Amino acid sequence: MQYFDFQDIKLSALGFGAMRLPVIDGNDNDVDEAAALDMVQYAYDHGINYFDTAWGYHGGNSERVLGRALARYPRESFYLATKFPGYDTSNFGKHESIFATQLERCGVDYFDFYLMHNVCELNIEQYLNDEKFGTLSFYREQKAAGRIKHLGFSAHGNFDTFKRFMDAYGDDIEFCQIQLNYMDWEFQDARKKVEYLRERGIAIMVMEPLRGGILISLDDEDMAPLRELRPNAGAVEWAFSFVRGVEGVGTILSGMSNMEQLQQNVALFEEADVLNDQERDALLAIGRKLAGAKGVPCTKCHYCVSHCPMDLDIPRLLELYNEHLSRPSFAFIAPMALGAMPPEKHPSACIGCGSCSAVCPQQIDIPEALADFARLMGE
Repeated sequence: MQYFDFQDIKLSALGFGAMRLPVIDGNDNDVDEAAALDMVQYAYDHGINYFDTAWGYHGGNSERVLGRALARYPRESFYLATKFPGYDTSNFGKHESIFATQLERCGVDYFDFYLMHNVCELNIEQYLNDEKFGTLSFYREQKAAGRIKHLGFSAHGNFDTFKRFMDAYGDDIEFCQIQLNYMDWEFQDARKKVEYLRERGIAIMVMEPLRGGILISLDDEDMAPLRELRPNAGAVEWAFSFVRGVEGVGTILSGMSNMEQLQQNVALFEEADVLNDQERDALLAIGRKLAGAKGVPCTKCHYCVSHCPMDLDIPRLLELYNEHLSRPSFAFIAPMALGAMPPEKHPSACIGCGSCSAVCPQQIDIPEALADFARLMGE
């Protein structure tokens, strides 16, 4: 396992992301705990020491399962990260009770890394209004008391919002987690964020290196120029190689859903890997093409699901919507998949309340997308 220096500790270059743990019968809230514990054991045994969860992952069960998994090891032998759920603005002002519950869920007395989660256009005013909500002040107190060792934030929003947050709170920030991959290098201003964080001397953690699986589903046309450069490299290796080659990047989080994915990723991080200019340019060209493709940029984070009053499997519906728009020659797939679902789970069941969009890190207009999908399906 490769490592990088964060202050006076060494963190694994590959981090265990607990947003996409194995689940039972497709129910995102029902974690397959036995399989998850086996994966954490393998990760720990192979040098991963950074484990990342959050309040809303798997309906709160990610923190519980990960806490039980890590309780098997000496507390000082791993680093645990979790986050304040600022993606839901109704949580502002509840940071004290949420933090206490997180400590209880994870079975720990402190968090090594704690993040103010998903700073974006939807919540920047709440984050910056410390006089009213006291969010930063509370986490300063927890850090002073030793219940938070290192304080940071995650950001999916645009660069201006990101900079507003840093201008206000930068003196308190030790690390930042950004969405970084060869598609978002330009699409989400990841390059500008990286350059800014490097200038400020802030450690860079990476989320969505595979863009929710989009970057491992390249077709033959996209893979052809890459095979000419590295005949034996697959899409996963290409995606990780891009991120690993970005100067200043520390831990790269991967939300692995099964043992096979974990083993493959661990193997890729056994040795250093840096792209040359030609390889990097080839990936960026593919990234620009993907960013301009039809559809919506869903990463299957499932935040929307917990806020849907109709209990729709929104990530799956958006996946089918993207499939239908981007591959017209396979237009039979979406109708066939919907035919296996009950009518009350179809896109036409969306009532357009917008609760899902309010918590979407990618700021997708989900009701509009589902309405368009329903129209395309003749519903």
